[in-house]
Amino acid sequence: MSSPRDPASGSARLRRRVGDLAAQLTTHGASASSADPGSSAYAAALRACRSDLAAFIDEHNAAPILLRLAWHDAGTYDASVGTWPACGGANGSIRFDPEMAHGANAGLSKALGYLKPFKARHATLSWADLIQLAGATAVETAGGPKIPMRYGRVDVTGPEQCPKEGNLPDAEAPFGDGSRDAASHLRAVFGRMGFDDREIVALSGAHTVGRAFAERSGTSAFGYGAKRATRYTGGCPFAPRKDGREGLGMAGGQSWTRRWLAFDNAYFRKEYVDEPKDLLRLSTDEALHTDPGFAPHFRRYAESQDAFFEDFAAAFAKLSERGARFRPACGVRLE
Repeated sequence: MSSPRDPASGSARLRRRVGDLAAQLTTHGASASSADPGSSAYAAALRACRSDLAAFIDEHNAAPILLRLAWHDAGTYDASVGTWPACGGANGSIRFDPEMAHGANAGLSKALGYLKPFKARHATLSWADLIQLAGATAVETAGGPKIPMRYGRVDVTGPEQCPKEGNLPDAEAPFGDGSRDAASHLRAVFGRMGFDDREIVALSGAHTVGRAFAERSGTSAFGYGAKRATRYTGGCPFAPRKDGREGLGMAGGQSWTRRWLAFDNAYFRKEYVDEPKDLLRLSTDEALHTDPGFAPHFRRYAESQDAFFEDFAAAFAKLSERGARFRPACGVRLE
């Protein structure tokens, strides 16, 4: 046994003190830059946060807006720009005011506000990871597929690193990139990020959940509140959840599908044909089942929800990694 003066004993005490300090830092929340995303502690934080998010999303019917936030943070990626973070993508930049002020992000400050308590509670997670974790959890909580996600994204550090406005797709003409029609515009925007026709159609299927509001995109005449809702977005007696329970969050707006809180393949079944007044369909939606390159995929997803889920999961995972810098380089997977 070592004596009290034994150097080995002193070294052991020093290691214990360092370990205790590390535990305290973890308890009180180290910054994302000081965390080691490759550690088991980081994976444990991701799992705990995922559980908290699932409960919150289910209680507050927040799946559509958190999925939109994840999409918009990642969807600024430009493959032609070879440097990070100038290339845009899933780097947490949407949390800064200059990017949040982009026209396409109208209404998303609400989603960011939802996530701030989760960031405080799980402080070791980067914002970029939290945003993408929320999007993937939203899909699964709403009844959609489990996304094969990778975590360990590094955050940008300031508003000067936000991408320029105009990288996200427009809903209607005139298109900001000068495209002559909706199909060309979709290919220009998604092609810039490295997606093909099949992936474009699969990702567009995210419109199976959510709504458009006059106060946000301006693409619908329906707005905030039950008095400006459709028969599907005003609340009782219609319940849009996957489990049929009452509840929808804030009333109002116009959805693409009847059960707009359920992630399924309803978007591809063209429900709007029977109810064009209550259900939304934009020119970019129309292009998916009229363009010769898009239409075969659209029909396949209408016939098979399993095919849609498989392709959506792969495409969303790819989107969530566009422009991301991972630490460690291989990322962190939960399963």
